[in-house]
Amino acid sequence: MKNLLSIAMILMTTVIFAQNRNAKASFEVDGVCTMCKERIEKASIKTKGVKSANWDVNTHQLDLIYNEKKTNLNAIKGSVLEAGHDLANTQATDEAYASIHDCCKYRDEEVKDDHKDDKTK
Repeated sequence: MKNLLSIAMILMTTVIFAQNRNAKASFEVDGVCTMCKERIEKASIKTKGVKSANWDVNTHQLDLIYNEKKTNLNAIKGSVLEAGHDLANTQATDEAYASIHDCCKYRDEEVKDDHKDDKTK
């Protein structure tokens, strides 16, 4: 009986400490195409602790699942900015923006218009 009680206590302790440490977050990231999608998601995933990153080309919404014990939103946002993509309230450096492919220059109205035409076809 003591063994059964000990096993039950160990299992309860394990369950308590194995609680979900994952957080979900979403924020806007500028971009225009699937190349941007790959770059944004890759920049997010390379941040230690990010488990899932999905950026929507149409809504510009980046949805994340990350371990709060290993990273935070500021670190993830910093990685996205370093990859050359603006956030809703923060702009990537000109140097980072200049490093992205010409087809991804989301600040250029002509490039945006070209991608709008692609979506309507």
